[in-house]
Amino acid sequence: MRAQPSLDLGQHQHLTLTPQLRQALALLQCSSQELDQEIARALADNPLLETVEPEPESAAQAERLDRLWSQPARAVLPDDLPEPGQPPSLIEHLLQQLHATRATERDCLLVVRLMGELDERGYLEFDPSALADGLPPDLGVEDDEWRMALRLLQSFDPPGVGARDLPECLRLQLRARADEWPEDVLACARLLTERLEDLGAGRWGRLCEALGCDRALLDAAHRALRRLNPRPAGAWQTDPIHYVVPDVLFHRAADGWRVSLNPAVEPRVRLSPELADGLTGQDLSPELRDRVRQARSLIHNLDQRRQTILRVAEYIARHQRAFLESGVAALRPLTLREVAQALELHESTISRATRLKYAQTPWGVHELKFFFGTVVQTRSGEETSALAVQALMRAMLESEPAGKPLSDMRLAQLLADRNVVIARRTVAKYREAMGVPPASMRKARGPAGA
Repeated sequence: MRAQPSLDLGQHQHLTLTPQLRQALALLQCSSQELDQEIARALADNPLLETVEPEPESAAQAERLDRLWSQPARAVLPDDLPEPGQPPSLIEHLLQQLHATRATERDCLLVVRLMGELDERGYLEFDPSALADGLPPDLGVEDDEWRMALRLLQSFDPPGVGARDLPECLRLQLRARADEWPEDVLACARLLTERLEDLGAGRWGRLCEALGCDRALLDAAHRALRRLNPRPAGAWQTDPIHYVVPDVLFHRAADGWRVSLNPAVEPRVRLSPELADGLTGQDLSPELRDRVRQARSLIHNLDQRRQTILRVAEYIARHQRAFLESGVAALRPLTLREVAQALELHESTISRATRLKYAQTPWGVHELKFFFGTVVQTRSGEETSALAVQALMRAMLESEPAGKPLSDMRLAQLLADRNVVIARRTVAKYREAMGVPPASMRKARGPAGA
């Protein structure tokens, strides 16, 4: 049968988002920093818009709230104290050692090329000869030269730098610190670096059989490895400081808890009165008419954003009053659907309103998503939050006896004593989410909070 082109008429229903609705959704999802960028773009594109300075009473309120949440100031230090010197970077530390060697200029060039490819751990995760493309083509570097350059780099402090994987990193440190352990322990530890998966799983019998050693020697080798640093460059890594300015402020009032938006992060814009008055009574060109429409749409959508965030925060304050009074252990379970139904909004709207929006509470600054958590049933049939259970677990782990860490089974038993009955595997999942290693790995480290 031969296909023939044809025209058919039909009716279909589908949702079309207008530009105004798209903008409203995008603004609601923005963090305060992203919102500043969007408004700066709008001000640059539309001359009819201008920012509004905070009203005097809004500024006074901001100052009052700032005093409410700020910590007491520390004693003022004299101005003539010398500033601390900036510690050398990892590359500078390595270069100092390289310059102290008798390496040729050609070797130094290769070592410096290797230094530039170290990752944040101090590892070099690929074949050094692959770096030849970044050098002048007339050098003609041989593979043996790359290997010699790598060997020189791996001889520097910190021990383990330049390793291509974790086993090699540990072996380099064992070699650099060989005088700290007997030879049989060193030999066993070197073999263990090739069986880290069995070691992490605690397969002691299999390891003793494979390495031909008894349990005492295996334990000594294990202790040796645990004294090594899997991230030799970690001491030179400084985490960037992220400052979070809360969008919402929870503060106590005589009749409960009140919620207000932080005026410091609430940018306000308006139609410029001078320009808007000049347009009154005149025939507007299509371009100017479009500018006016865009300006009014932005102002309306910003107001909608503020109202939505405030409504969601007020519901959270009512639902999580126990948290505001007592802390994380009193968190109640809460879902996006529950808030959406209560406020007659869509779940996606609640998700956007809580994304990267932060609240100042008596227990620190938290993202609004922090207040939503998995429901955990208690023995009495009541519900609690998974975050509250993790807070209980953290308190137990911080007070566990030194050298006798609490196993996941024991934690489950202690939680059951607190009326929270969850499976051992759930305890393990929560512990891992908290970044706490298992009891077998905590035994030599003392209490989890140490």
